[in-house]
Amino acid sequence: VLLEHDLVIEAAVIPSPDPTRLAVPKAYICLTPEAPAVGSDAARAIFAHAHERLSSHLWVRIIEFVPELPKTISGKIRRVELRAREAARVQSGDEAGQHRDRD
Repeated sequence: VLLEHDLVIEAAVIPSPDPTRLAVPKAYICLTPEAPAVGSDAARAIFAHAHERLSSHLWVRIIEFVPELPKTISGKIRRVELRAREAARVQSGDEAGQHRDRD
């Protein structure tokens, strides 16, 4: 569903540790060059797009925009690297660049 949005080139969804829910879905997204300069505008548009097309239990709760996703030699997205990056971010408490979908 995220890839169907006009602003999204690539996306990968991983679990993000959460103190209340244990884990919530987080999307790492690469945007097109035509995307708004302000990331929060793009995040709101992508959240709205997903809310229209998915049941509430499938909604992505956090979006982080990245210039590119880590890939293997064969071109597959390395989600293990994204999970390790997310675990380190949560442990350090860094909230920069995180766009959250508030319930």
